[in-house]
Amino acid sequence: MSQLASAIDIGQVHFKNKMIKGAMSEALANHAGQPNHLHLGLYEAWAKGGLGCAITGNVMVDFRAKNEPGVVVIETERDLEPLKQWAAIGKKHGMVQLVQLSHPGRQCPKGLNKETVAPSAVPFSPALAMSFGTPRALREDEILDIIQRFATSAAICEKAGFEGVQLHGAHGYLISQFLSPLTNKRQDQWGGSAENRMRFLLEIYKAVRAATSDQFIISVKLNSADFQRGGISEEDVIATFKAIDAAGIDLIEISGGSYEAPAMAGVKQEKRKASTIAREAYFLEFAEKIREQVQCKLMVTGGFRTAAGMNAALASGACDFIGMARPFAVEPDVTNRLIAGQDVRYAVDKIKTGISMIDKMAIMEVIWYAAQFKDIAEGKQPNPKLSPLKVFFNYLKGNVKAVIKGQVNSRKSA
Repeated sequence: MSQLASAIDIGQVHFKNKMIKGAMSEALANHAGQPNHLHLGLYEAWAKGGLGCAITGNVMVDFRAKNEPGVVVIETERDLEPLKQWAAIGKKHGMVQLVQLSHPGRQCPKGLNKETVAPSAVPFSPALAMSFGTPRALREDEILDIIQRFATSAAICEKAGFEGVQLHGAHGYLISQFLSPLTNKRQDQWGGSAENRMRFLLEIYKAVRAATSDQFIISVKLNSADFQRGGISEEDVIATFKAIDAAGIDLIEISGGSYEAPAMAGVKQEKRKASTIAREAYFLEFAEKIREQVQCKLMVTGGFRTAAGMNAALASGACDFIGMARPFAVEPDVTNRLIAGQDVRYAVDKIKTGISMIDKMAIMEVIWYAAQFKDIAEGKQPNPKLSPLKVFFNYLKGNVKAVIKGQVNSRKSA
Protein backbone atom coordinates (compact mmCIF):
# COMPACT_ATOMS: atom_id res chain seq x y z
CA MET A 1 0.00 0.00 0.00
CA SER A 2 1.41 3.40 -0.96
CA GLN A 3 2.20 6.08 1.59
CA LEU A 4 -0.16 8.39 -0.28
CA ALA A 5 -3.09 5.99 0.10
CA SER A 6 -2.69 5.52 3.86
CA ALA A 7 -5.16 7.18 6.22
CA ILE A 8 -4.24 9.74 8.87
CA ASP A 9 -6.09 11.62 11.60
CA ILE A 10 -5.87 15.13 13.00
CA GLY A 11 -7.64 14.96 16.33
CA GLN A 12 -11.08 13.52 15.65
CA VAL A 13 -10.99 14.29 11.92
CA HIS A 14 -10.19 11.32 9.67
CA PHE A 15 -8.38 11.79 6.35
CA LYS A 16 -8.84 8.76 4.10
CA ASN A 17 -5.57 9.49 2.28
CA LYS A 18 -2.73 12.01 2.39
CA MET A 19 -3.54 13.95 -0.77
CA ILE A 20 -4.72 17.54 -0.25
CA LYS A 21 -5.81 19.87 -3.00
CA GLY A 22 -4.07 23.16 -2.30
CA ALA A 23 -6.05 26.39 -2.48
CA MET A 24 -6.68 27.82 -5.92
CA SER A 25 -8.92 30.73 -6.80
CA GLU A 26 -12.24 29.48 -8.18
CA ALA A 27 -13.64 32.94 -9.14
CA LEU A 28 -17.15 31.45 -9.26
CA ALA A 29 -19.05 33.67 -6.79
CA ASN A 30 -21.36 36.51 -7.79
CA HIS A 31 -20.61 40.19 -7.12
CA ALA A 32 -22.01 39.82 -3.59
CA GLY A 33 -19.45 37.09 -2.84
CA GLN A 34 -21.98 34.27 -2.50
CA PRO A 35 -21.19 30.59 -3.16
CA ASN A 36 -23.46 28.79 -5.62
CA HIS A 37 -24.12 25.56 -7.53
CA LEU A 38 -20.83 25.95 -9.42
CA HIS A 39 -18.84 25.51 -6.22
CA LEU A 40 -20.84 22.38 -5.46
CA GLY A 41 -20.22 20.94 -8.92
CA LEU A 42 -16.49 21.66 -8.81
CA TYR A 43 -15.85 20.20 -5.36
CA GLU A 44 -18.00 17.15 -6.04
CA ALA A 45 -15.89 16.42 -9.13
CA TRP A 46 -12.75 16.46 -7.00
CA ALA A 47 -14.39 14.41 -4.25
CA LYS A 48 -15.47 11.75 -6.76
CA GLY A 49 -11.87 11.64 -7.94
CA GLY A 50 -10.76 10.21 -4.58
CA LEU A 51 -9.37 13.37 -2.97
CA GLY A 52 -8.72 13.06 0.77
CA CYS A 53 -8.94 16.77 1.56
CA ALA A 54 -9.71 19.96 -0.33
CA ILE A 55 -8.68 23.43 0.77
CA THR A 56 -10.96 26.02 -0.80
CA GLY A 57 -9.75 29.01 -2.74
CA ASN A 58 -9.40 32.37 -0.98
CA VAL A 59 -12.49 33.21 1.10
CA MET A 60 -12.48 36.84 2.17
CA VAL A 61 -13.37 37.88 5.72
CA ASP A 62 -14.27 41.45 4.67
CA PHE A 63 -16.38 42.42 1.65
CA ARG A 64 -14.52 45.74 1.51
CA ALA A 65 -11.27 43.87 0.90
CA LYS A 66 -11.60 41.45 -2.01
CA ASN A 67 -8.55 40.26 -3.87
CA GLU A 68 -10.39 39.66 -7.16
CA PRO A 69 -13.85 39.47 -8.72
CA GLY A 70 -15.74 36.23 -8.08
CA VAL A 71 -14.26 35.56 -4.66
CA VAL A 72 -16.44 34.14 -1.85
CA VAL A 73 -16.94 36.38 1.19
CA ILE A 74 -18.05 35.13 4.62
CA GLU A 75 -18.88 37.95 7.04
CA THR A 76 -22.25 36.83 8.41
CA GLU A 77 -24.59 33.83 8.29
CA ARG A 78 -26.25 35.27 5.17
CA ASP A 79 -25.10 32.32 3.06
CA LEU A 80 -25.25 29.61 5.72
CA GLU A 81 -27.52 27.33 3.65
CA PRO A 82 -25.34 27.20 0.51
CA LEU A 83 -22.29 26.82 2.75
CA LYS A 84 -23.98 23.82 4.40
CA GLN A 85 -24.58 22.32 0.96
CA TRP A 86 -20.92 22.86 0.09
CA ALA A 87 -19.74 21.22 3.32
CA ALA A 88 -22.13 18.31 2.74
CA ILE A 89 -20.41 17.51 -0.58
CA GLY A 90 -17.28 16.53 1.30
CA LYS A 91 -19.09 14.46 3.88
CA LYS A 92 -20.97 12.58 1.15
CA HIS A 93 -17.71 11.39 -0.40
CA GLY A 94 -15.45 11.21 2.66
CA MET A 95 -13.44 14.30 1.67
CA VAL A 96 -12.32 16.67 4.43
CA GLN A 97 -12.79 20.35 3.53
CA LEU A 98 -10.89 23.30 4.97
CA VAL A 99 -11.97 26.85 4.13
CA GLN A 100 -9.05 29.16 3.37
CA LEU A 101 -9.77 32.42 5.19
CA SER A 102 -7.91 35.44 3.90
CA HIS A 103 -7.54 39.18 3.80
CA PRO A 104 -5.55 40.47 0.81
CA GLY A 105 -4.23 43.66 2.38
CA ARG A 106 -2.36 45.55 -0.34
CA GLN A 107 -2.79 42.78 -2.96
CA CYS A 108 -5.97 44.16 -4.53
CA PRO A 109 -6.15 45.38 -8.14
CA LYS A 110 -6.73 49.11 -8.49
CA GLY A 111 -10.40 50.03 -8.57
CA LEU A 112 -11.76 46.74 -7.22
CA ASN A 113 -12.23 48.06 -3.68
CA LYS A 114 -12.81 51.56 -2.34
CA GLU A 115 -9.34 51.50 -0.78
CA THR A 116 -6.57 49.07 0.12
CA VAL A 117 -5.03 48.72 3.56
CA ALA A 118 -1.89 47.08 4.87
CA PRO A 119 0.42 47.12 7.89
CA SER A 120 2.25 50.07 6.31
CA ALA A 121 1.87 52.32 3.27
CA VAL A 122 4.46 50.47 1.19
CA PRO A 123 4.02 50.74 -2.60
CA PHE A 124 4.50 47.85 -5.00
CA SER A 125 7.56 47.40 -7.18
CA PRO A 126 7.51 49.46 -10.40
CA ALA A 127 6.53 46.40 -12.45
CA LEU A 128 3.27 46.03 -10.50
CA ALA A 129 2.58 49.64 -9.47
CA MET A 130 0.36 50.16 -12.51
CA SER A 131 -1.98 47.39 -11.31
CA PHE A 132 -1.77 47.75 -7.54
CA GLY A 133 -2.04 51.03 -5.67
CA THR A 134 -0.16 52.14 -2.56
CA PRO A 135 -2.15 51.02 0.50
CA ARG A 136 -3.13 53.00 3.58
CA ALA A 137 -1.59 51.90 6.89
CA LEU A 138 -4.08 50.21 9.20
CA ARG A 139 -5.08 51.81 12.50
CA GLU A 140 -4.92 49.58 15.57
CA ASP A 141 -8.71 49.44 15.92
CA GLU A 142 -8.89 48.21 12.33
CA ILE A 143 -6.30 45.53 13.06
CA LEU A 144 -8.38 44.31 16.00
CA ASP A 145 -11.50 44.31 13.82
CA ILE A 146 -9.81 42.15 11.17
CA ILE A 147 -8.68 39.67 13.83
CA GLN A 148 -12.27 39.31 14.99
CA ARG A 149 -13.48 38.94 11.40
CA PHE A 150 -11.30 35.84 10.99
CA ALA A 151 -12.85 34.40 14.15
CA THR A 152 -16.40 35.19 13.04
CA SER A 153 -15.86 33.64 9.61
CA ALA A 154 -14.33 30.51 11.13
CA ALA A 155 -17.27 30.06 13.51
CA ILE A 156 -19.68 30.29 10.55
CA CYS A 157 -17.63 27.70 8.65
CA GLU A 158 -17.88 25.29 11.56
CA LYS A 159 -21.61 25.88 11.86
CA ALA A 160 -21.95 25.10 8.15
CA GLY A 161 -20.24 21.75 8.67
CA PHE A 162 -16.72 22.28 7.34
CA GLU A 163 -14.03 20.36 9.23
CA GLY A 164 -11.71 23.32 9.58
CA VAL A 165 -10.14 26.47 8.18
CA GLN A 166 -6.78 27.50 6.82
CA LEU A 167 -5.43 30.95 7.70
CA HIS A 168 -3.72 32.33 4.59
CA GLY A 169 -0.40 33.58 5.92
CA ALA A 170 1.58 33.23 2.69
CA HIS A 171 1.91 34.61 -0.86
CA GLY A 172 1.96 38.27 0.14
CA TYR A 173 -1.53 38.46 1.65
CA LEU A 174 -2.21 40.50 4.80
CA ILE A 175 -0.88 38.05 7.41
CA SER A 176 2.37 37.63 5.49
CA GLN A 177 2.53 41.40 4.99
CA PHE A 178 2.65 41.73 8.78
CA LEU A 179 5.34 39.03 8.98
CA SER A 180 7.66 40.59 6.39
CA PRO A 181 9.93 43.55 7.20
CA LEU A 182 9.56 44.62 3.57
CA THR A 183 5.87 45.44 4.02
CA ASN A 184 5.67 45.99 7.78
CA LYS A 185 7.41 49.21 8.80
CA ARG A 186 5.32 49.78 11.93
CA GLN A 187 6.89 50.96 15.18
CA ASP A 188 4.09 49.83 17.51
CA GLN A 189 3.32 46.39 18.99
CA TRP A 190 2.44 45.08 15.51
CA GLY A 191 5.81 45.77 13.88
CA GLY A 192 9.55 46.03 14.34
CA SER A 193 10.84 42.87 16.00
CA ALA A 194 10.02 39.40 14.70
CA GLU A 195 7.96 38.84 17.85
CA ASN A 196 5.85 41.92 17.10
CA ARG A 197 5.49 41.11 13.40
CA MET A 198 4.10 37.64 14.17
CA ARG A 199 1.64 39.03 16.75
CA PHE A 200 -1.10 39.54 14.13
CA LEU A 201 -0.99 35.87 13.10
CA LEU A 202 -0.93 34.62 16.68
CA GLU A 203 -3.83 36.83 17.73
CA ILE A 204 -5.88 35.61 14.77
CA TYR A 205 -5.14 32.02 15.73
CA LYS A 206 -6.16 32.64 19.35
CA ALA A 207 -9.39 34.35 18.30
CA VAL A 208 -10.30 31.56 15.86
CA ARG A 209 -9.52 28.89 18.44
CA ALA A 210 -11.71 30.65 21.01
CA ALA A 211 -14.59 30.92 18.53
CA THR A 212 -14.59 27.26 17.47
CA SER A 213 -14.68 23.82 19.09
CA ASP A 214 -11.67 21.70 20.03
CA GLN A 215 -12.23 19.24 17.17
CA PHE A 216 -12.31 22.01 14.54
CA ILE A 217 -9.05 22.00 12.56
CA ILE A 218 -7.09 25.26 12.36
CA SER A 219 -4.28 25.25 9.84
CA VAL A 220 -2.10 27.97 8.42
CA LYS A 221 -0.26 28.48 5.14
CA LEU A 222 3.16 30.06 5.65
CA ASN A 223 6.02 31.10 3.43
CA SER A 224 9.36 29.40 3.80
CA ALA A 225 10.77 32.64 2.32
CA ASP A 226 9.69 35.87 0.58
CA PHE A 227 12.27 35.33 -2.19
CA GLN A 228 12.94 39.08 -2.09
CA ARG A 229 16.01 40.96 -0.96
CA GLY A 230 15.40 42.36 2.52
CA GLY A 231 12.47 40.02 3.12
CA ILE A 232 11.84 37.83 6.14
CA SER A 233 14.97 35.97 7.26
CA GLU A 234 15.11 32.20 7.65
CA GLU A 235 15.71 32.72 11.37
CA ASP A 236 12.48 34.72 11.68
CA VAL A 237 10.58 32.21 9.53
CA ILE A 238 11.63 29.36 11.81
CA ALA A 239 10.68 31.43 14.86
CA THR A 240 7.22 32.00 13.38
CA PHE A 241 6.73 28.29 12.66
CA LYS A 242 7.77 27.42 16.21
CA ALA A 243 5.53 30.08 17.76
CA ILE A 244 2.37 29.04 15.90
CA ASP A 245 3.13 25.38 16.61
CA ALA A 246 3.54 26.11 20.32
CA ALA A 247 0.22 27.99 20.25
CA GLY A 248 -1.51 24.77 19.15
CA ILE A 249 -1.92 24.93 15.36
CA ASP A 250 -3.01 21.61 13.84
CA LEU A 251 -1.42 21.79 10.40
CA ILE A 252 1.08 24.04 8.60
CA GLU A 253 1.23 24.17 4.82
CA ILE A 254 4.68 25.21 3.59
CA SER A 255 4.81 27.47 0.55
CA GLY A 256 6.67 30.60 -0.54
CA GLY A 257 6.65 33.84 -2.51
CA SER A 258 4.20 36.66 -3.25
CA TYR A 259 2.77 38.51 -6.26
CA GLU A 260 6.09 40.32 -6.56
CA ALA A 261 8.15 37.12 -6.34
CA PRO A 262 5.75 34.29 -7.24
CA ALA A 263 7.77 31.24 -6.22
CA MET A 264 4.49 29.40 -5.51
CA ALA A 265 3.84 29.38 -9.26
CA GLY A 266 7.17 27.71 -9.99
CA VAL A 267 8.89 30.87 -11.21
CA LYS A 268 11.98 30.09 -9.15
CA GLN A 269 12.10 26.44 -10.19
CA GLU A 270 14.76 26.90 -12.86
CA LYS A 271 17.16 28.29 -10.23
CA ARG A 272 16.99 25.22 -7.99
CA LYS A 273 19.76 22.66 -7.70
CA ALA A 274 19.53 19.53 -9.88
CA SER A 275 19.24 17.36 -6.77
CA THR A 276 16.27 19.43 -5.57
CA ILE A 277 14.54 19.27 -8.94
CA ALA A 278 14.89 15.48 -8.91
CA ARG A 279 12.88 15.42 -5.68
CA GLU A 280 10.15 17.50 -7.34
CA ALA A 281 8.75 19.59 -4.46
CA TYR A 282 9.88 23.23 -4.30
CA PHE A 283 9.88 23.47 -0.49
CA LEU A 284 10.78 19.94 0.64
CA GLU A 285 14.27 20.84 1.88
CA PHE A 286 12.81 23.52 4.12
CA ALA A 287 10.21 21.02 5.37
CA GLU A 288 12.99 18.65 6.41
CA LYS A 289 14.61 21.45 8.36
CA ILE A 290 11.41 22.63 10.07
CA ARG A 291 10.25 19.07 10.82
CA GLU A 292 12.80 18.96 13.65
CA GLN A 293 11.41 22.19 15.11
CA VAL A 294 7.63 21.59 15.25
CA GLN A 295 5.20 18.92 16.44
CA CYS A 296 2.14 19.70 14.28
CA LYS A 297 1.33 18.04 10.96
CA LEU A 298 3.12 19.44 7.90
CA MET A 299 1.97 19.74 4.31
CA VAL A 300 4.25 20.54 1.38
CA THR A 301 2.71 22.00 -1.79
CA GLY A 302 4.35 22.85 -5.09
CA GLY A 303 6.17 20.78 -7.70
CA PHE A 304 4.93 17.26 -7.00
CA ARG A 305 4.03 15.44 -10.21
CA THR A 306 4.84 11.72 -9.74
CA ALA A 307 3.48 9.05 -7.41
CA ALA A 308 7.06 7.98 -6.61
CA GLY A 309 8.07 11.53 -5.63
CA MET A 310 5.06 11.92 -3.35
CA ASN A 311 5.52 8.57 -1.66
CA ALA A 312 9.23 9.23 -1.15
CA ALA A 313 8.50 12.59 0.50
CA LEU A 314 5.98 11.00 2.86
CA ALA A 315 8.27 8.06 3.65
CA SER A 316 11.10 10.45 4.53
CA GLY A 317 9.00 11.96 7.31
CA ALA A 318 9.56 15.49 6.02
CA CYS A 319 5.81 15.97 5.58
CA ASP A 320 2.56 14.30 6.60
CA PHE A 321 0.47 15.43 3.62
CA ILE A 322 1.12 16.02 -0.07
CA GLY A 323 -0.32 19.25 -1.42
CA MET A 324 -0.98 19.64 -5.11
CA ALA A 325 -3.01 22.27 -6.94
CA ARG A 326 -2.68 22.98 -10.66
CA PRO A 327 -3.09 19.41 -11.98
CA PHE A 328 -6.57 19.30 -10.43
CA ALA A 329 -7.64 21.94 -12.94
CA VAL A 330 -7.14 19.57 -15.86
CA GLU A 331 -7.40 16.17 -14.14
CA PRO A 332 -10.21 16.17 -11.55
CA ASP A 333 -9.68 12.44 -10.90
CA VAL A 334 -5.91 12.65 -10.54
CA THR A 335 -5.97 11.44 -6.90
CA ASN A 336 -7.29 8.01 -7.85
CA ARG A 337 -4.66 7.74 -10.56
CA LEU A 338 -1.80 8.71 -8.25
CA ILE A 339 -2.90 6.25 -5.58
CA ALA A 340 -2.92 3.58 -8.30
CA GLY A 341 0.75 4.42 -8.95
CA GLN A 342 0.22 6.47 -12.11
CA ASP A 343 1.71 9.94 -12.56
CA VAL A 344 0.13 13.29 -13.36
CA ARG A 345 -0.93 13.11 -17.00
CA TYR A 346 -0.58 16.80 -17.85
CA ALA A 347 2.60 18.43 -16.52
CA VAL A 348 1.20 21.93 -17.10
CA ASP A 349 3.99 24.38 -17.88
CA LYS A 350 3.97 28.07 -17.02
CA ILE A 351 0.92 29.73 -18.54
CA LYS A 352 2.06 32.53 -20.85
CA THR A 353 0.18 34.93 -23.11
CA GLY A 354 3.31 36.01 -24.99
CA ILE A 355 2.86 39.56 -23.65
CA SER A 356 5.90 40.14 -21.45
CA MET A 357 4.34 42.64 -19.01
CA ILE A 358 1.44 40.28 -18.27
CA ASP A 359 3.56 37.15 -18.02
CA LYS A 360 5.94 38.73 -15.50
CA MET A 361 3.02 39.22 -13.10
CA ALA A 362 2.23 35.46 -13.05
CA ILE A 363 -1.47 36.39 -13.08
CA MET A 364 -2.12 33.71 -15.69
CA GLU A 365 -1.15 31.14 -13.07
CA VAL A 366 -4.44 32.06 -11.38
CA ILE A 367 -6.96 32.97 -14.04
CA TRP A 368 -6.18 30.22 -16.59
CA TYR A 369 -6.94 27.63 -13.95
CA ALA A 370 -10.07 29.45 -12.82
CA ALA A 371 -11.38 29.17 -16.38
CA GLN A 372 -10.87 25.41 -16.22
CA PHE A 373 -12.70 25.25 -12.88
CA LYS A 374 -15.80 26.82 -14.40
CA ASP A 375 -15.91 24.13 -17.07
CA ILE A 376 -15.50 21.35 -14.51
CA ALA A 377 -18.18 22.92 -12.32
CA GLU A 378 -20.58 22.88 -15.28
CA GLY A 379 -19.89 19.21 -15.97
CA LYS A 380 -17.63 19.86 -18.97
CA GLN A 381 -14.21 18.43 -19.66
CA PRO A 382 -11.25 20.73 -18.87
CA ASN A 383 -9.06 21.79 -21.79
CA PRO A 384 -5.27 21.56 -21.21
CA LYS A 385 -4.73 23.47 -24.49
CA LEU A 386 -6.97 26.43 -23.61
CA SER A 387 -5.56 29.68 -25.07
CA PRO A 388 -3.99 31.85 -22.32
CA LEU A 389 -4.48 35.00 -24.41
CA LYS A 390 -8.19 34.31 -24.78
CA VAL A 391 -8.49 33.69 -21.05
CA PHE A 392 -6.67 36.94 -20.25
CA PHE A 393 -8.93 39.12 -22.39
CA ASN A 394 -12.03 37.47 -20.93
CA TYR A 395 -10.64 38.16 -17.45
CA LEU A 396 -9.86 41.77 -18.34
CA LYS A 397 -13.40 42.26 -19.61
CA GLY A 398 -14.84 40.75 -16.43
CA ASN A 399 -12.60 42.91 -14.23
CA VAL A 400 -13.71 46.11 -15.96
CA LYS A 401 -17.36 45.13 -15.47
CA ALA A 402 -16.75 44.33 -11.79
CA VAL A 403 -14.99 47.64 -11.16
CA ILE A 404 -17.78 49.61 -12.88
CA LYS A 405 -20.44 47.72 -10.94
CA GLY A 406 -18.54 48.26 -7.69
CA GLN A 407 -18.26 51.99 -8.33
CA VAL A 408 -21.98 52.24 -9.12
CA ASN A 409 -22.90 50.35 -5.94
CA SER A 410 -20.55 52.57 -3.89
CA ARG A 411 -22.27 55.71 -5.18
CA LYS A 412 -25.69 54.24 -4.40
CA SER A 413 -24.71 53.43 -0.81
CA ALA A 414 -23.01 56.80 -0.23
